[in-house]
Amino acid sequence: MSNSQDRLPRWLKVKAPGSPNYLDLKRLVKSLKLNTVCESAQCPNIGECWGNRTATFMILGDICTRSCGFCAIRTGRPQVLDEDEPKRVAQAIAALGLGHAVITSVNRDELPDGGAHIFAETIDEIHRLCPETSIEVLIPDFQGDQDSLLAILNAVPDILNHNLETVPRLYPTMRPQAIYSRSLELLDRARKLGTAPTKSGMMLGAGETMDEIEDTIGDLSDVGCNILTLGQYLSPSRKHVPVARFLDPSEFTELGNYARRLGFNHVESGPLVRSSYHAEKQVGEIELTSIQSLPTHISKFEPITSPIGNHR
Repeated sequence: MSNSQDRLPRWLKVKAPGSPNYLDLKRLVKSLKLNTVCESAQCPNIGECWGNRTATFMILGDICTRSCGFCAIRTGRPQVLDEDEPKRVAQAIAALGLGHAVITSVNRDELPDGGAHIFAETIDEIHRLCPETSIEVLIPDFQGDQDSLLAILNAVPDILNHNLETVPRLYPTMRPQAIYSRSLELLDRARKLGTAPTKSGMMLGAGETMDEIEDTIGDLSDVGCNILTLGQYLSPSRKHVPVARFLDPSEFTELGNYARRLGFNHVESGPLVRSSYHAEKQVGEIELTSIQSLPTHISKFEPITSPIGNHR
């Protein structure tokens, strides 16, 4: 299937970026030698988000140890950790005057803690330099290591995000080094061990059925996930998993309504929605809803007992 822009449905076509704010942010990111997932993952919303002076910073380098079938980020042997990166990220956020910052990363499975200490230090630096800025972290699974998760929770982010990305049947092609139940357990642990609302997201149109989508949304509800994002999967190249179909905008509306009926506090559901889309609005809405008032969820997922790294 071609990935060319002219084959996309009209609702997925966006203007090429080039606003003054976009160009200023691009220069700032380059001058501070930072990475953004907006660029590395070829996000279609980069023009809108950078034009509004919002960005998702990607730490731990730009080379990933995993080879997800949907992702445009390079796979290979990562570079040496940049221990000064947390300070530069905080400096960029201060320069932009962001009210809400999103921090994500590549996977660093070769590190004992998966890079969790860099996440924690980045949160600490943002708290120090930008005390009024709320912080969302979009984290990897750290191969199920609870100490890595605790290191991040103890730094007190405002939102803890970990994406399921797709339905369990498609994990062998979409997330071959990940485990569906392990990702759910991470979200369950984060809710129980920390104070930050939890968030997750899925890309749709890679071959899943509507029943599978609803079942996965239900699994997220069962572990008390607060925020959900649903968007159209777009294949980065012919080497990646192809798009099976383009969902109609009305289908996203129906799925969003279904998730709201299950009790999610905030749902973003639409063809162009990505994990960090309108993230600054989500934290505001969550603050208006007391997390303590949510119904208690009892997880149906047992702790993972398989050895770390025993991927299916």
